[in-house]
Amino acid sequence: MPTVEQAADAASISRATAYRYFPNQRSMLVAAQPQIAAQSLLGVDPPGDVAARLDRVVDELMRMLLENEQGLRTMLRLSLEEGAHREHLLLRQGRAIGWLEEALEPARGKIPRAELRKLVFALRCAVGIEALVWLCDVAGLSRKEAVEVMRWSARGLLQAAVAEVTGRKGRAKRRG
Repeated sequence: MPTVEQAADAASISRATAYRYFPNQRSMLVAAQPQIAAQSLLGVDPPGDVAARLDRVVDELMRMLLENEQGLRTMLRLSLEEGAHREHLLLRQGRAIGWLEEALEPARGKIPRAELRKLVFALRCAVGIEALVWLCDVAGLSRKEAVEVMRWSARGLLQAAVAEVTGRKGRAKRRG
C-alpha cells in the first residue's frame, strides 16, 4: 500500500498538500476506495423472475468485486482493526443489502418479510469480499471457482427459502 508521501510524489503535488487532505495512510486508503454509486444492479429491463434477477445482481456484484478486489480487501482489513469507525469505511455501508433486496422484490408477499430479510442476510454472507477471501485464501480455490461457489450458494439459498415457504403452505393446506 502506498504511503501518503508516495501518493503525493506520484500525483506531483507537495507532501504538505497531500497531508492536508489525508493526515495518514489509513485516511488516504479509505478515501481512495471506488465510489459505488449504482442505485441498482439490475440494469435496463430487469427480468421479472426472482431467480433471474438474483443471478443478474450476483453476476454484477462478482464483476465489481473482482475489479475492485484489492481495495475491498483493504477496506475489509481496515474494518477489522480495533477501533475502526464504520462510518468512515465507505465500502462497509451495506450497499449490497439494498441490491439483494431489489433482486428479491418479486418474492415480497410470497415469502414472509422476516424470512425475506433472513434470506438477504444469508445471501450477503455467501456473496462478497469476505466469502472471496475465505474461498481463495483459506479453501485454495481460484477466483473463477470461488465466483462459481458464490453463485451456486446464492441460487441454493433462494431455492431453500422458496421450498421452505412452499412446504409450510402445503402442510397448512393438508391440516386445514
